Amino acid sequence: VQLQASGGGLVQPGGSLSLACKASGGIFNKYTMGWFRQAPGKEREFVAAITGSGGSTYLADSVKGRFTISRDNAKNMVSLQMRSLKPEDTAVYYCAADDWSDSFISISSYEYDYWGQGTQVTVSS
Repeated sequence: VQLQASGGGLVQPGGSLSLACKASGGIFNKYTMGWFRQAPGKEREFVAAITGSGGSTYLADSVKGRFTISRDNAKNMVSLQMRSLKPEDTAVYYCAADDWSDSFISISSYEYDYWGQGTQVTVSS
């Protein structure tokens, strides 16, 4: 499975940004998909995940109410809509696929088998 993330950029605090991750290869709806982020000098952290059918989602407390994860299985894409962005959201954002289960959500990066290349999100005035 190859994952290609896009949509990062520079945005002012309070602004919005949408990330997209396009998958190729594999059977997309068999994977739980996740978004992680890594800020300079910090460990990679879980942001959001969605089950294969899209029926269940889970978001980190730090982004609940501000971020939304969704997927379009017909297009092999998963998206992360981000609003009310804060400077502390600045990081490289990665999409990832977990091929162990399509109905279980893990917040551990070790459970994810395939990773995109990352896209930079910078929140600054």
